[in-house]
Amino acid sequence: MDGHDAEDPKQSTADMTVFVQNLLQQMQSRFQTMSDSIITKIDEMGNRIDELEQSINDLRTEIGVESSPSPSAPLKAKDDTKSEE
Repeated sequence: MDGHDAEDPKQSTADMTVFVQNLLQQMQSRFQTMSDSIITKIDEMGNRIDELEQSINDLRTEIGVESSPSPSAPLKAKDDTKSEE
């Protein structure tokens, strides 16, 4: 064994295959971790938005303003004043 095995094309190809497979597994793992983190943050943001919406509705109730529909709900055709430009 004088180092000629390292130059064997079959061994070199096998080594490269193992290297690429390991690299792909690492990338997959990192991508999954980042994806999970993003989904968690989106869920947290959704919860915070829901809490904020509830707080706004509670404040409106306290000051006696009727609760209006959520901004995400479609608005009724009340925008006739905009066409008077």
